[in-house]
Amino acid sequence: MEVSDYDLVIAGGGPAGLTAGLYAARAKLRLLLLEKMAPGGQAASTYMIENYPGFPDGIPGPELVQAMEAQAKRFGLEVASGEVNHLARQGERWEVEIEERKTMAKAMIVATGVESTKLGIPGEDELKGRGVSYCATCDGPFFRDQEIGVVGGGDSALDEALYLTRFARRVYIIHRRNALRATKILQERAFQNKKIQILWDTVVEKVTGEAGVEGLVLKNVKTKESRALKVSGVFFYVGLKPQTEFLRGVVDLDEHGYVITDKNMATSQPGIFAAGDVRQKISRQVATAVGDGAMAAVAAERYIESLSR
Repeated sequence: MEVSDYDLVIAGGGPAGLTAGLYAARAKLRLLLLEKMAPGGQAASTYMIENYPGFPDGIPGPELVQAMEAQAKRFGLEVASGEVNHLARQGERWEVEIEERKTMAKAMIVATGVESTKLGIPGEDELKGRGVSYCATCDGPFFRDQEIGVVGGGDSALDEALYLTRFARRVYIIHRRNALRATKILQERAFQNKKIQILWDTVVEKVTGEAGVEGLVLKNVKTKESRALKVSGVFFYVGLKPQTEFLRGVVDLDEHGYVITDKNMATSQPGIFAAGDVRQKISRQVATAVGDGAMAAVAAERYIESLSR
């Protein structure tokens, strides 16, 4: 198995990982950024980011992360495709197993982010990619002039539902409670949009269809009544799960699997830092991810310097 050697390995290419890569590259560290898909993370699938400072009219998520990647690469950041499978301490260094190869690193920054939580209902897995989706910007254009469902009541659900009205004839927001959790400005936009209909106190019990999604079986949580809703697609935004399986037993995680860090992004293990949505914190936004990434890179640089003293 091929083994390479770096000062720093960054796992994850979202805003946190790219910012850490920018700072570490400018510090002239020998580093590698790993991303199992295309760089950008959740931000890359967000149609419009309106709360990132410096862009008064907002900026499309893909455009923002592409600029971040280009800026980091200008300073020499090496980006490779791969996913960390295993992490183990070897003396003062960390052995990072990446699919068919191993890398030795003095320090590591975990910025692997989160993934969408699945409901685990019948038809969800079977029809994934055939009408079941977790990314409106990826799949929205396939549902032009059709009726679709969006499951959830938070910022992501409303933001993506509003985006989907660009294509769909009708968007049903299906929410298990009688009040939304999203920010007030998104709620106001949803209430005012004539293409959006909110189904309160409702859960999805089943996704129906053969070759593709044909409908949903819904249940009212108060009346316990079930009914069918005819839709051509459904988008799930019911929660997020940190991508930290490879860290179990290595660093301290909270009960939900998020990485526990101190104010300098350091984990319970020397040389391992965490940044962005994967970290235990109260706000998961692009702005906080960027701050985390910068802090983690500076802390990792100082840690690496301490090893050579």
